[in-house]
Amino acid sequence: MQDKITLGHDGHRERVLQKFLQYGGDVFADYELLEFLLMQAIPRKDVKPLAKELLARFGNLSAIVQATSDQLKQVKGVGEHTIAFLKLVLYTGQRLTKEKLNKAPVLADWESMLDYAQMLYAGETVEKLRILFLNQKLQLMHTEIHQTGTVNHVPIYPREVLKRALNLNASAIILMHNHPSGDPIPSKDDLLSTKEIEKLLNTIPIRLLDHLIIGQSRKCYSFRAHHVL
Repeated sequence: MQDKITLGHDGHRERVLQKFLQYGGDVFADYELLEFLLMQAIPRKDVKPLAKELLARFGNLSAIVQATSDQLKQVKGVGEHTIAFLKLVLYTGQRLTKEKLNKAPVLADWESMLDYAQMLYAGETVEKLRILFLNQKLQLMHTEIHQTGTVNHVPIYPREVLKRALNLNASAIILMHNHPSGDPIPSKDDLLSTKEIEKLLNTIPIRLLDHLIIGQSRKCYSFRAHHVL
């Protein structure tokens, strides 16, 4: 499905462009910023109604770019090109945040870490275990999906986690998985497997800095913050 293209609105687009160049994005309301983004994906069409419809449907900019393709397709006027552009925004944000974490200890920029986690799990419908591998300075070296599970469970194999950390010569790791239900409270299995991994890593030693469970709407359970680790 291609996005519908109509003529006109060049003057409005030019005014939005000049406003952005002169004042930056901070002066834009959410719908104006989204409108400006959509202008890049849909040429020669008034996209303000679509911007407002997307915000009404999903609530905020973050939820829009994190929505699944199927969810976005349900909005009239959203085609494959627009979906690809919104996902480009998401993946660019992931890359920029990761680059920021590569340069500084993750503990020094925990908000960026949480932003990165939220973006990694955007639109996921099944549980996935990711491992973040850190160097001696606690800078992010590598992120990977270690296991993929079901809608309410992902297996965690402590010895496989240990083996992978050793292969990458990591000094510390952060475990991370999502709860598609939205509730980040750990299960009994989450607690038991995390403590087993911590015990194994301490024999090396490789530090287990945290285990984050990502819910919805920026809800996150930190094992470290709750003194489980």
